[in-house]
Amino acid sequence: MSKEKFHIEYVFDKVSKKSLWNHLTTPPGLSSWFSDDVIIDGDFYIFKWDKEEQKAEVVSVKPENSIRYRWVEDDEPAYFEFMIHTIELTGSTALEITDFAEPGEKEDAIDLWDSQVEELKRTLGI
Repeated sequence: MSKEKFHIEYVFDKVSKKSLWNHLTTPPGLSSWFSDDVIIDGDFYIFKWDKEEQKAEVVSVKPENSIRYRWVEDDEPAYFEFMIHTIELTGSTALEITDFAEPGEKEDAIDLWDSQVEELKRTLGI
Protein backbone atom coordinates (compact mmCIF):
# COMPACT_ATOMS: atom_id res chain seq x y z
CA MET A 1 0.00 0.00 0.00
CA SER A 2 1.29 3.46 -0.78
CA LYS A 3 1.61 6.28 1.69
CA GLU A 4 -0.78 9.20 1.75
CA LYS A 5 0.58 12.72 1.26
CA PHE A 6 -0.58 15.46 3.63
CA HIS A 7 0.12 19.13 4.35
CA ILE A 8 -0.05 21.00 7.65
CA GLU A 9 0.48 24.71 8.20
CA TYR A 10 1.60 26.42 11.39
CA VAL A 11 1.60 30.19 11.93
CA PHE A 12 4.34 31.95 13.87
CA ASP A 13 3.43 35.52 14.83
CA LYS A 14 6.79 36.86 15.92
CA VAL A 15 9.68 34.96 14.38
CA SER A 16 12.22 35.88 11.74
CA LYS A 17 12.41 33.73 8.63
CA LYS A 18 16.18 33.42 9.15
CA SER A 19 15.80 32.06 12.68
CA LEU A 20 13.10 29.61 11.59
CA TRP A 21 15.23 28.54 8.61
CA ASN A 22 18.18 27.80 10.91
CA HIS A 23 15.93 25.57 13.04
CA LEU A 24 14.89 23.61 9.93
CA THR A 25 18.31 23.15 8.32
CA THR A 26 21.18 23.20 10.82
CA PRO A 27 22.23 20.43 13.23
CA PRO A 28 21.89 22.63 16.35
CA GLY A 29 18.51 23.90 15.16
CA LEU A 30 17.08 20.50 14.24
CA SER A 31 18.41 18.83 17.39
CA SER A 32 16.65 21.45 19.52
CA TRP A 33 13.18 20.26 18.45
CA PHE A 34 13.15 17.52 15.79
CA SER A 35 15.60 14.86 16.94
CA ASP A 36 18.12 14.21 19.71
CA ASP A 37 21.14 14.75 17.47
CA VAL A 38 21.86 15.57 13.82
CA ILE A 39 25.01 15.00 11.81
CA ILE A 40 25.54 16.30 8.28
CA ASP A 41 27.50 14.08 5.90
CA GLY A 42 27.62 15.78 2.48
CA ASP A 43 24.04 15.92 1.16
CA PHE A 44 22.86 13.58 3.90
CA TYR A 45 21.50 14.35 7.34
CA ILE A 46 21.71 11.61 9.97
CA PHE A 47 18.94 12.03 12.56
CA LYS A 48 19.29 10.26 15.92
CA TRP A 49 16.60 9.45 18.49
CA ASP A 50 17.71 7.43 21.54
CA LYS A 51 19.33 4.39 19.90
CA GLU A 52 17.55 4.78 16.56
CA GLU A 53 19.15 6.48 13.58
CA GLN A 54 17.71 7.49 10.21
CA LYS A 55 19.48 8.94 7.21
CA ALA A 56 17.84 11.50 4.94
CA GLU A 57 19.05 12.99 1.69
CA VAL A 58 18.48 16.66 0.93
CA VAL A 59 16.78 16.55 -2.47
CA SER A 60 16.01 20.24 -2.92
CA VAL A 61 16.77 23.53 -1.22
CA LYS A 62 15.57 27.08 -1.85
CA PRO A 63 17.49 29.05 0.79
CA GLU A 64 15.28 30.55 3.50
CA ASN A 65 12.17 29.25 1.65
CA SER A 66 12.08 25.45 1.48
CA ILE A 67 14.02 22.27 2.07
CA ARG A 68 12.98 18.74 1.13
CA TYR A 69 14.41 15.62 2.81
CA ARG A 70 13.94 12.04 1.57
CA TRP A 71 14.46 9.11 3.94
CA VAL A 72 17.16 6.90 2.40
CA GLU A 73 15.73 3.63 3.79
CA ASP A 74 12.22 4.35 2.45
CA ASP A 75 11.34 2.32 -0.65
CA GLU A 76 8.58 4.71 -1.67
CA PRO A 77 9.18 8.13 -3.23
CA ALA A 78 8.06 9.79 0.00
CA TYR A 79 9.71 12.83 1.55
CA PHE A 80 9.14 15.51 4.14
CA GLU A 81 9.41 19.16 3.29
CA PHE A 82 9.48 22.43 5.18
CA MET A 83 8.29 25.57 3.36
CA ILE A 84 8.37 29.05 4.87
CA HIS A 85 6.17 31.84 3.59
CA THR A 86 4.69 35.11 4.78
CA ILE A 87 0.96 35.52 5.21
CA GLU A 88 0.27 38.73 3.32
CA LEU A 89 -2.78 39.79 5.30
CA THR A 90 -1.12 39.61 8.73
CA GLY A 91 2.61 39.64 7.97
CA SER A 92 3.01 36.48 10.07
CA THR A 93 5.45 33.77 9.10
CA ALA A 94 3.96 30.38 8.24
CA LEU A 95 5.63 26.99 8.17
CA GLU A 96 4.06 24.47 5.82
CA ILE A 97 5.04 20.84 6.34
CA THR A 98 4.46 18.19 3.70
CA ASP A 99 4.84 14.56 4.78
CA PHE A 100 3.55 11.08 4.00
CA ALA A 101 1.85 8.54 6.25
CA GLU A 102 0.70 4.96 5.97
CA PRO A 103 -3.07 4.59 5.45
CA GLY A 104 -4.75 4.87 8.82
CA GLU A 105 -1.73 6.58 10.44
CA LYS A 106 -2.25 10.12 9.12
CA GLU A 107 -3.86 11.46 12.33
CA ASP A 108 -1.01 10.01 14.43
CA ALA A 109 1.52 11.61 12.10
CA ILE A 110 -0.23 14.99 12.35
CA ASP A 111 -0.35 14.67 16.17
CA LEU A 112 3.40 13.98 16.18
CA TRP A 113 4.08 17.05 14.00
CA ASP A 114 1.82 19.14 16.27
CA SER A 115 3.88 18.18 19.33
CA GLN A 116 7.19 18.65 17.50
CA VAL A 117 6.17 22.11 16.28
CA GLU A 118 5.11 23.07 19.82
CA GLU A 119 8.67 22.21 20.85
CA LEU A 120 9.98 24.26 17.91
CA LYS A 121 7.92 27.25 19.03
CA ARG A 122 9.28 26.85 22.57
CA THR A 123 12.89 26.81 21.32
CA LEU A 124 12.16 29.92 19.22
CA GLY A 125 10.81 31.66 22.32
CA ILE A 126 7.23 32.03 21.11
